[in-house]
Amino acid sequence: MSGTSTAPPISEQSGLSHRQILTILSGLMMGMFLASLDQTIVSTAIRTIADDLNGLSEQAWTTTAYLITSTIATPLYGKLSDLYGRKPFFLAAISIFVTGSIACTFSTSMIELAGFRAFQGIGAGGLMSLALAIIGDIVPPRERARYQGYILAVFATSSVLGPLVGGFLAGQGEILGIAGWRWVFLVNVPIGMVALVVVAKVLNVPHTRREHRIDWWGAVTIALGVVPLLLVAEQGQSWGWTSGRSLACFAVGIVGVIAWILVERQMGDDALIPMRLFRGRVFSQTSMLSVLVGAGMFGAMLMIPQYLQIVKGASPTMSGLMMLPLMLGMMTASIATGQMISRTGHYKIFPVIGTALMTVAMVLFQFEVQWNTPLAETMAYMLLFGVGLGFTMQTLTLSVQNAVPPQDMGVATASATFFRQLGATAGTAVFLSVLFSNVGGKIQSAFTAAAGTPAFQAAVHNQAVMADPNNRPVVEMLKHPDATGGGASAVLNDSSFIQKLTAVFADPFKQGFADSMHTVFFLGAIVTAVAFVLVLFIKEVPLRKVSALQARAQDAAAAERDGAAAQEPEWMPEEPVI
Repeated sequence: MSGTSTAPPISEQSGLSHRQILTILSGLMMGMFLASLDQTIVSTAIRTIADDLNGLSEQAWTTTAYLITSTIATPLYGKLSDLYGRKPFFLAAISIFVTGSIACTFSTSMIELAGFRAFQGIGAGGLMSLALAIIGDIVPPRERARYQGYILAVFATSSVLGPLVGGFLAGQGEILGIAGWRWVFLVNVPIGMVALVVVAKVLNVPHTRREHRIDWWGAVTIALGVVPLLLVAEQGQSWGWTSGRSLACFAVGIVGVIAWILVERQMGDDALIPMRLFRGRVFSQTSMLSVLVGAGMFGAMLMIPQYLQIVKGASPTMSGLMMLPLMLGMMTASIATGQMISRTGHYKIFPVIGTALMTVAMVLFQFEVQWNTPLAETMAYMLLFGVGLGFTMQTLTLSVQNAVPPQDMGVATASATFFRQLGATAGTAVFLSVLFSNVGGKIQSAFTAAAGTPAFQAAVHNQAVMADPNNRPVVEMLKHPDATGGGASAVLNDSSFIQKLTAVFADPFKQGFADSMHTVFFLGAIVTAVAFVLVLFIKEVPLRKVSALQARAQDAAAAERDGAAAQEPEWMPEEPVI
């Protein structure tokens, strides 16, 4: 406690006044709001989008394409902004993101949407990582909790508004002659334009230009390594893990990763992610932890809305409301974590608790959440998972920023975001692949079990029920159980018919989806359990009490003094007179 009471004011530590920091934060919060809103708004609307474009089983491409490009772009933004300043690249990221959002509204298929989302992701790669890097520049780690409320207000607002707005827009047939779900992307345009104006006006962080080589080959080789591995993670179930295409992706990916490591070693300090950073135990372990947490986080974030909409029959808007316990748990835990870190200076205990809570929540989702589980019970597990995320997420970024030299603030922050997104991308691809490769068989098994029940037999022999057009997918499946066009496979392209079925016919579909999701939650529990074990071995480094800006200024002043001292003539004793 005494350490915080004797610390100098924030304006003395960073060279910026409290008012200046808040002014800069206002610009950062606009960019962060744009990125965080997009993540939550699309996740709620994706099922409606996929149904409308007849590609529910292809939805992973839209998410994976966005995450691939944003993941690859993230370290490039970090490195370039370290060299040439944050502002121009932050403005470029916003511009690219807005342009991609406009393009997404013109999609006519899931493949087109995936392409436009990939372009959008190039901009998204800079929005969050550069904002976090700038915060690291101007606010010391120990004092960062003073401003945590402003940052968390952005996440809280987007976390609450995103699902609601996404659900509302997706639930509308048309707005001003444009399909409702297309406004999910159009809503980014006015927000992005305001963000451009605000950032251009207020984001004036001091920067000394550094002349270094740009590691373009590092960007190329990391893409060559990451993209094929993510593609095989996405398509491995359908291609076959030992098929020619899968083996080719594995081979190209491994060669790309090896080439990237060799290039980065050759580039030294000019590398996209300098290899010397990995010699630091905290940086290397936290990077691996970020991969695992990213995979576990997106596994839950993707599955829960699917469960609420497909199994529980919730509208997109209602599913957004039902996700509030997870968001509120994450926000509350993040605020509490920031305040406690500021008072004590210790942070390791929080990711330990957080990963443990995430693992417990995943296990509860696997064993306790069935197709007919009461909603209140499911929401309690969401709250638990959200608290775990809140304890973990911000602490990982803080740990990385505190463990590297000030001149590496941008590349270190971008690296933390890169590895988290890498895990999220791989997790998204693998989890959705597992879900949709299993759901057809699970539905068939559920129908087989239900077929012998009196209620099912009564419905089959009821002419009114069988003649109902809404029950046609089930009728066709019962007439042609071996045909691929039956309801069990049709649900992979459009699940909207499930809510229109007679209850006794709808229940096996819901049970099949729920059973398939259990497999995903089991995989997620394994991932977060490994993260829990890893975080136990991470060393806690005392938090710095100066910002990166002041630390760089001190280093520059020291170098200048050393240079001046070196130029002074060395003192020599006078030669004695004989």
